[in-house]
Amino acid sequence: MRVHFFQHVPFEGPGLLAPWLLTRGHEQAFTRWWAGDPVPSPADYDWLIVLGGPMNVYQDRDYPWLPSERAAVAAALASRRRVLGICLGAQLIADALGARVVQNPEREIGWWPLEALPLAPSAPEARFALPPGERSVLHWHGDTFTPPPGATRLAASRACAWQAFAAGPRVLGLQFHVEMDPATLANLAAACAAELPAGGPWVQSAARISEGAPAHAAACAALLDHFLAALERG
Repeated sequence: MRVHFFQHVPFEGPGLLAPWLLTRGHEQAFTRWWAGDPVPSPADYDWLIVLGGPMNVYQDRDYPWLPSERAAVAAALASRRRVLGICLGAQLIADALGARVVQNPEREIGWWPLEALPLAPSAPEARFALPPGERSVLHWHGDTFTPPPGATRLAASRACAWQAFAAGPRVLGLQFHVEMDPATLANLAAACAAELPAGGPWVQSAARISEGAPAHAAACAALLDHFLAALERG
């Protein structure tokens, strides 16, 4: 398939997504919004992956390309393309579905557990149901969203009610990160280090985030494979 990435900042790249797609023979292309790359039509790709970023989805004055991206995400959904959104990407999907992106009651940064929510086996979204078992994943966000119309909630955490959602079998939003390889995590931690000193009940230190990565790497990679394989089936 032709997979297209929307990337918002240089330090949040595809990470583990790129080798997963490469080993399965999928083509990859990018729109780097900060660099003014051309905006593709849904006819140009089969699968859209919207990556994370430190901006709010409505921060148009500081990022004048955001209205174009919101329109592009909405066009992908309307064209029934496969769409995966991670962190900011999930918020952009939620906005396109009719939700409102708002500040989360707490900033959530670090390795925190996910709570899987039950789904009916016959539901179209059941393919995305989290596998059994406890797991912690990387969180790095201050925003969340109101319930997206027509979406099914898949996971929550103690700090954030909407951690994952699906809208049918081809659209998946993840508020958390499972795509980070060591280099991507190091770049994110360096670029967003200013967010850590303020602290909070759900904010871990830079050292704890770095130390936790090896312990959670295998579970995150398995969860990423689960989600990507489900989207690949379409």
